[in-house]
Amino acid sequence: MEKVPSVAVAGVPFPLPEGIHVLDVRESVEWQHGHIEGAQHIPLMQIPARVAEIPESQTLVICKIGGRSAKAVAYLQAQGRNVANVEGGMLEWAAVGRPMVSETGAAPQVV
Repeated sequence: MEKVPSVAVAGVPFPLPEGIHVLDVRESVEWQHGHIEGAQHIPLMQIPARVAEIPESQTLVICKIGGRSAKAVAYLQAQGRNVANVEGGMLEWAAVGRPMVSETGAAPQVV
C-alpha cells in the first residue's frame, strides 16, 4: 500500500489559508463534542456515497488519531482529489492548543 500524503498539525498554518478545506471523517458523536470550526463533517463510511459534496480544492482530512482519515485520503486520492491526512488527528490538534468548537454546549473536547 502506498503511503498517503500527510501533514503534521504543526505544519498546518493557522488560521487556515483561504482555499484550504478541512474534512472531518469521525462519527457524529465525536464531531458534536469538538471539531475544527468551518470543517465539513462526513463520517468515513459515507465518503463513497457523498464524494461529490467534497470540494475539489486542497483538502485536509482529519479524524481522532489519523487512521480513519488515512483511509479516506487513500480513497479520495484514487478519485483524483488533492488531499492530505492530518497526522495525529484531533488529539494532536487539541494537544497543541488549536481552537475547536462544540455542539454540546460544553467546552470542546476530543472523545
